Amino acid sequence: MTDKKEIIRAGLLQTARRLVETKGADSLTARKLSEASGCSVGTIYNQFSGMDELFAVLNMETLDDLYNQMTKIASGRNAYKNLNAWLDSFVGFVLNNPNRWFLLYNYHLRNGRLSPAYMQKIIRLSRLWQKSFDAVYAHLNARKRRLARQVLWLSLFALSSFLTTGIIDNLSMVNKKNLCKLLLNTYLAGLAVLKKG
Repeated sequence: MTDKKEIIRAGLLQTARRLVETKGADSLTARKLSEASGCSVGTIYNQFSGMDELFAVLNMETLDDLYNQMTKIASGRNAYKNLNAWLDSFVGFVLNNPNRWFLLYNYHLRNGRLSPAYMQKIIRLSRLWQKSFDAVYAHLNARKRRLARQVLWLSLFALSSFLTTGIIDNLSMVNKKNLCKLLLNTYLAGLAVLKKG
């Protein structure tokens, strides 16, 4: 049986998510959450140690939703196609959930230390495309492949923040949907050229 505290916490999370989705990440303050939920600020802080914990829980839900969407992509024999399909899914998620992604991205900028549970969700996401990446670059030793994957992921993650803003819209030659794909494929091609050199 679910106790009252769990019901209150779930309601606060649902309201917080709705605030972020409809009004943006900056709208999520304890005072605004209190007004929207009908719970006192004290009740919010009885449920969460602070707003950072609330942000972390919301972001872990976002990472779960992204993972669930990306696992629906069937992987085939062509590793390049797999990587591009997963990237399309990632970019589609960011574009369809800009406020949630903006909250996640800003949380990462502000918090140098992420909890083990949070890190597990990031690692689980990265493992989705690790096998295909490693298949493409089997010529690299394990340490170099890991470094190359991390550089690629960090680059795509940094670029994804721009997808949630209007900054790219001001650059008429750039298409948001193709920007990350261009980065991915240019990076993959660059690694292939380095292999020959």
